[in-house]
Amino acid sequence: MARTLTLSFSCPDTSGIVAGVSAFVAGHKGWITEASQHTEHELARFFMRVEIRADSLDFPADEFAARFAPLAAKFGMDWKVSDSAQPRRVVLLCSKQEHCLYDLLARHVAQDFPFVIPCVISNHEDHRKVVEAHGIPFHHVPVTPETKPAAYRRMEQLFRDAQADLIVLARYMQVLDEPMCRDFAGRIINIHHSFLPSFAGAKPYHQAHRRGVKLIGATCHFVTPELDEGPIVEQDVIRIDHSDTPEDMAHLGKDIEKVVLARGLRAVVEDRVLLAGNKTVIFR
Repeated sequence: MARTLTLSFSCPDTSGIVAGVSAFVAGHKGWITEASQHTEHELARFFMRVEIRADSLDFPADEFAARFAPLAAKFGMDWKVSDSAQPRRVVLLCSKQEHCLYDLLARHVAQDFPFVIPCVISNHEDHRKVVEAHGIPFHHVPVTPETKPAAYRRMEQLFRDAQADLIVLARYMQVLDEPMCRDFAGRIINIHHSFLPSFAGAKPYHQAHRRGVKLIGATCHFVTPELDEGPIVEQDVIRIDHSDTPEDMAHLGKDIEKVVLARGLRAVVEDRVLLAGNKTVIFR
């Protein structure tokens, strides 16, 4: 596939934004291959995503950010530009459950969508052999009530050493502390095994069973200091019935959890997800 640059931004809603961006790209001989836009009226804010053929521009691709900056400043944009030649670096966190981890490892090998896994971090040793068989470094960072602060500072250092663009909690069964959520805000996504905001917190399948629901689901969301309250990226559900136990639900839920996490991760690494307060704008 041709190398592309993806420009994504939000800014106060006003006239002339699309015209300004289009004129900038056209003025440099650029070829727009995909464009999406949305106005969030409650926030009076405009959102846009534009893909551009890198080889169509009349300047080197690595100069795009510097050349675009004056226009971004004019409209007060919160913006970024990414290069398809530099896949996102995604650190995976896991505990004992394997389904989300193994699914993402398989997608990485198949390059189902472009991302790099510089390392995997776990509070258990269970998956070391599988991860290292993929040629990926595995870091065991135990977490106990007594060692939790030190463990999280160690993890933060590993994130920085790995030059992580994104951190994925692939059924990592620990609650990250506030400093980590704050320092990596907008860069951590989690898979929660319920259709949020229903059944947040621990043992959602048991909660669902007690409530007698007929649908269970999974939610991929950004991590914030408030447990399971972050902006939602992706969701899906499956049907159950009165005969299903919490253990049945957990077994059935594994399939939907890994698919929802993969969809969410793909949307994020392709810059299709823009934050709008505690909601998201997602360009498909």
